[in-house]
Amino acid sequence: MNKPYLLNQYIKNYTVSEKWKLTAGNTENISQVIVIPAYAESSMLFSTLASLARNSSSSLDYSLVLCVINNKINSPADVKVNNHQTMEYLDVLVNKKSAKQLPGNKNLKEALQFIADARLKLGYIDASSEGLEIPDNEGGVGMARKIGMDTALRLLFPSASHPKLILSLDADTLVPDNYLTAIHDCFQGKINAAVVAYEHQEPENDEEKAAIYCYEIFLRYWILGLKYAKSPYAFHSIGSTMICSAEAYLSVRGMNRREAGEDFYFLNKLAKITKIKYIKNTCVYPSSRASQRVPFGTGKRIHRFLDGSRNEYVLYNPQIFEILARWLKLMEMSLHYNEENILREAGRISPALVSFLINSRFEESWRKIRNNAKNDHTLINQFHCWFDGFRTLKLINYLSRESYPQKYMFDALENLLKMQKLSVPEFLRSGSQPDLARQKNILQYLRGIT
Repeated sequence: MNKPYLLNQYIKNYTVSEKWKLTAGNTENISQVIVIPAYAESSMLFSTLASLARNSSSSLDYSLVLCVINNKINSPADVKVNNHQTMEYLDVLVNKKSAKQLPGNKNLKEALQFIADARLKLGYIDASSEGLEIPDNEGGVGMARKIGMDTALRLLFPSASHPKLILSLDADTLVPDNYLTAIHDCFQGKINAAVVAYEHQEPENDEEKAAIYCYEIFLRYWILGLKYAKSPYAFHSIGSTMICSAEAYLSVRGMNRREAGEDFYFLNKLAKITKIKYIKNTCVYPSSRASQRVPFGTGKRIHRFLDGSRNEYVLYNPQIFEILARWLKLMEMSLHYNEENILREAGRISPALVSFLINSRFEESWRKIRNNAKNDHTLINQFHCWFDGFRTLKLINYLSRESYPQKYMFDALENLLKMQKLSVPEFLRSGSQPDLARQKNILQYLRGIT
């Protein structure tokens, strides 16, 4: 089936971009589009755009930055005012107008002037003004990303350039000056999806530092555990790190419309059709600010830490990752076993694992997978499509809830490192809670291995 046909089918059945129009300058000869949703981000977005503008002129020539200024119909009035002001600034930049008469502090005007003087190709979509808002029942940031990414797909497909890439960034995330070239160069091979290394911006306040250290240690511990288990879903799921080819985007029927977790579910779909590469020779720097905009994620976790409503210094019991590792290994070795034999062997790993599999209707699913798979390669691929990143998360949460309670963060981390036969740094060995300096050292160490 040819790609133009697939694109037409996608536009007919799945796209949302037709309602929203692109305002942009030069879009010729682009091979990658950086999609940035922005919701009341007039104070942050232009610092992000300035960091992109510091990339090399040659990389700016083949890149378009696409901002999706969005809110819902029932969003607060101050959000809509903020978005309107953001679009005024963007309109000045896109149409090469003077910014002198616009309101704003010195730093903002300097950023605007720097962006205007650079060769940044810029566009925006108005999903904020009356009649163009995101419907109240249509999700949130996922929908905003989808509007931008669907538009990017339309822009990229007619291009003869290669590779055709859709990059996902956030309005409060800074990038270094090699960001665009590092990603472009990485995709010269047979790569269809990737995530970029990340490090959260460090706050000035010690309490906020403690909050982001704690949260990022949690994120990296999760990846460390999945790597130990040899899960194919051992990659970071952060919206501002995602990149995929236009072809891969089309193959998974695009971005979802979720209020939160849209990045996790999108990467979960991509991982079923291609390997997710980890790009470590560049980095993105997401904000570490507290927020209650979405029900989970960085902002929510930071807010919860600062609120002090629960103990944040806990992690999944390392034994759970041992069970996951043995389960995945069992399936690799049991491709020709029937469901009864597999459940019997799973019971030797953990009775709770068997309970989870029965509740997840493993027996019925495994029968269908075995009946439909033509060879061992297809069989194991179909298993991993069933036991995907979401079901992996559900198993881990089930085991944590039913049999293996969470452990103190630094004990759990030390145990998992030992399970992996990785060196345990001296600054992690003390039984007492590390001070802030040592927590930063621990985080830096994890950044180097995850």
